[in-house]
Amino acid sequence: MVFLGTRVKGTGDTAGALFWYRFLVHQMELAGPTFIKLGQWAASRTDIFPDAMCDLMSKLHSNVSAHPLWQTKRIIRKAFGGRKFDEIFEEFDDKPLGVGAIAQVYKAKLKKDLLPDHAASAGSKKKRALTPLVVQTLPESRPSNSVAIKVLHPRVEKTVHRDLRIMKFFAQALNSIPTLEWFSFPDEVAQFSEMMRLQLDLRIEANNLSQFRENFRERSQVTFPFPYHEYTTRSVLIEEYAHGLPLSHFLEVGSGVYNNDLADTGLDAFLHMLLLDNFVHADLHPGNIMVRFFKAQDKPFLKQMQEIFYGWTHPNARHDFQIHDDAATDEVVARMKPLRRQAVEWRAELEKLHEEGYRPQLIFIDTGLVTELNDINRRNFLDLFTAVAQFDGHRAGQLMCERCRTPSAVLNGDIFALKMQHLVLNVKSQTFSLGKIKIGDVLQRVLSMVRDHHVRMEGDFINVVLSILLLEGIGRQLNPELDLFRAAIPFLRQAGKQSANLADPGKGGLLGTATGDNLGSKTTWLKVWIGLELREMFFASTSSKEIDSMVSHDFLAPNV
Repeated sequence: MVFLGTRVKGTGDTAGALFWYRFLVHQMELAGPTFIKLGQWAASRTDIFPDAMCDLMSKLHSNVSAHPLWQTKRIIRKAFGGRKFDEIFEEFDDKPLGVGAIAQVYKAKLKKDLLPDHAASAGSKKKRALTPLVVQTLPESRPSNSVAIKVLHPRVEKTVHRDLRIMKFFAQALNSIPTLEWFSFPDEVAQFSEMMRLQLDLRIEANNLSQFRENFRERSQVTFPFPYHEYTTRSVLIEEYAHGLPLSHFLEVGSGVYNNDLADTGLDAFLHMLLLDNFVHADLHPGNIMVRFFKAQDKPFLKQMQEIFYGWTHPNARHDFQIHDDAATDEVVARMKPLRRQAVEWRAELEKLHEEGYRPQLIFIDTGLVTELNDINRRNFLDLFTAVAQFDGHRAGQLMCERCRTPSAVLNGDIFALKMQHLVLNVKSQTFSLGKIKIGDVLQRVLSMVRDHHVRMEGDFINVVLSILLLEGIGRQLNPELDLFRAAIPFLRQAGKQSANLADPGKGGLLGTATGDNLGSKTTWLKVWIGLELREMFFASTSSKEIDSMVSHDFLAPNV
């Protein structure tokens, strides 16, 4: 059927194929939550499936009905040691904020006496150097007792495990067909099964939140909800409610004067996760990023000097809590929500907020899935980056073919390597032209070539690539002049310092520590760092027109 009909303009697929994709999506919606999750996961694998199919899969929505309130109350009471429901919450909204394939989420207010002791105490003032001599902080207050409560659907584990057994059976059957073996369906189902297992234990998401908060404790413009581990179980997650507006609203209506702030903060957060922590949020989309507004507070000049030059903080300061003012945030939300469909009024209100001294802060939610590159994937990533950094696209293509899951299934590996060389040379010609290189477009072409030539990359590796693609796409929608290379410079500086710190091997981030195994890769990162620094210096002293002329006439070698 997929070969029937003429090719539809703009998709590259036949009418029969598009009909089959729609039929498949409809059947997945009817099959239940596990198959819906499978479709949503497949939508991200443009390295395997056609773009048109992935686009349809991305629109899959759960048709799961909310489970009854009495079941929610029973599960929550169990998490609180059998307390009566009225003794747990001051307020509880009976209507779920959202119902997903695995769980549903409620908003509530905890009783003050149930706040953990360390959460009820005053937190530290987070600092961010806005200029060398100006340090501003978030307003200090007690953490809010407003919470979001995620509750797994009853019996969802049994349903998921049953569906996974069905998937495993059909994956084995499909893998026996010679022309389909390159898909490695059993391996993909195993990876998907692990992803589902992680989402069926909400304690994992709570631990991820704590890890992210620790990683970002020094960055006031990015935060994550505080998880209440005392009351979190396998079936219940209780975390701070993210007071704010979804980033998707700003992409739809516009962010006005905050365009650059939001784009830069989001990109910086991702580079921090990837280069410094090797702990990346694996479900980054605009619905999982909230925007909160706060008013910064100036510090006395002498205290600024102490913190800037001596790193001094009060000995009783705490660094595990982000302090915020829910009342001010709720006021901003109340002002902005009615204007969501009115673009002109929305942007005018944002202008007023800017004049009143409000600054944006990004809150990342739904951290059940994270990506950490293991030693093998890290080596592959660094080796591939090495080849690209040296503008040796042919070697990059060869490495991808040699280190993919099924090297024997690769089609026309030499042609794939030549295509990579052509792509990298195209990037080389624009190396000094700020804002011209769209990394998302480059990666999209790589994924298309990977699919066409059956080069099967590791799932974690693809997740990182897709995250870069998505984040750069969001950033450029807000700020068309966004430059990923320029944004990476401070993180490469810090990553270099971390990787050289042999006494603290856990702080090596993506580069790891400076051991013999990856010393060559570190040398390449050093070259890239120096090259980007020189690029910045050169651009600062030369006009864009002169640079373009020099590159086009090959008077300049971008691979410093």
